[in-house]
Amino acid sequence: MQTNQESQSALERRIDMSVPMATIEQEVAVRLKRLARSVKMPGFRPGKVPMKLVEQTHGAQARSEAIGAAVEKAFIEQVREQNLRVAGYPRIEPKQPENDANTDKLEFTAVFEVYPEIVPAELKDREIERPVLEVGDAEVDKTLEVLRKQRTTFEALDKAAEDGDRVTVDFTGRKDGEPFEGGQAQDYAFVLGGGVMLKAFEDAVLGLKAGEHKVFDMTFPEDYHAAHLAGQTVQFEVHLKKVEAPRLPEIDADFARALGVADGDVAKLREEVKTSLQREVKRRIQARLKEQVMEALLAANPIEVPKALVEAEARQLAENAKRDLEARGIKAKDIPVNTSWFTDQAVRRVKLGLIMAELVKSKDLHAKPEQIRALIEEMAQSYEDPAELVRWYYAQPERLAQAEAVVIEDNVVSWAVAEAKTTDKAVSFDELMGNAA
Repeated sequence: MQTNQESQSALERRIDMSVPMATIEQEVAVRLKRLARSVKMPGFRPGKVPMKLVEQTHGAQARSEAIGAAVEKAFIEQVREQNLRVAGYPRIEPKQPENDANTDKLEFTAVFEVYPEIVPAELKDREIERPVLEVGDAEVDKTLEVLRKQRTTFEALDKAAEDGDRVTVDFTGRKDGEPFEGGQAQDYAFVLGGGVMLKAFEDAVLGLKAGEHKVFDMTFPEDYHAAHLAGQTVQFEVHLKKVEAPRLPEIDADFARALGVADGDVAKLREEVKTSLQREVKRRIQARLKEQVMEALLAANPIEVPKALVEAEARQLAENAKRDLEARGIKAKDIPVNTSWFTDQAVRRVKLGLIMAELVKSKDLHAKPEQIRALIEEMAQSYEDPAELVRWYYAQPERLAQAEAVVIEDNVVSWAVAEAKTTDKAVSFDELMGNAA
């Protein structure tokens, strides 16, 4: 076997190889003899079909398999000999012999990509801000208020409609005197100020009492989603049928029991809310740190990545998107998902995967069994039966591998935070929890 390696780009490799035809013919003969032992043909007993007939019927298949095996063997030997880390599968290009060339060998070129050589850069000059938030009574109070609002009930009252009230209406919309599509409803309920209806519509309903009518003109916004109404002025006739004022539950024993505190102890409820908040705050802070660390790693380690890995990752992301659509009740075939949509995301994920893999190896950031156990037990604390979740994770290696991957990421984040210029930055509860608006 003869070889000659050429490099076309930073990661692409081309290796010219040749295999003696005599070697291929020997392999063809071996395969045909093996087939002859079991091949069936009318008029002959199994294993007694003449070799000439076996070759006629199965020779092309045996030759194709022999050539494939020879090419694969030659490629693997060269990869091992040159210590190459191949990314993806090679593309085999046959070489056409010259008119006067010796045809006693099969010549071909293997085109493939290799993994980049990565020496992870230090992060000493990178800046990372670590959010800091102490969960106290104020944060517990805000969370309890959210929980109260989630359990709002409404009481019908004989009064004028105000912001926050739930109103039930019949309405008809007309454009140029004729009802338009989507402009009618019966017994339609919505909360004033909730943003379900356009503000101009809500403003017209404010101040009305049950049993009252109102006719008013309204102009739709220029960017309204229904093109036939965008920027158009129409007339609405509204009949208000019911006004219901919101009633928030008191934070008492009944409220505590409704949230799972069996004995109705409000102090215990507050403690459980605080513990839950502390877990959530920790998770969100870790997520923010992780995002900063990933960006720092990408900025400090500009690398080229194999196209084969990016294409494979983009295909996986596209498949995930299809499954997500189907889980939402949308048929994926009705919304074609183009793999190219995910290319940028795939490039980022592949880069981070390669960089982190080298970091884990060079800095010994592998997940230790006790770390995995601690993570699973921490996650289990939010479940009714923590031990059951722990058993669930340890029941299958695949589940355990998911927890291991999280621990590895956390180890990388911890290393980066210690390595970089990390400063603490106090954040508000609303900002961290996404309630700033």
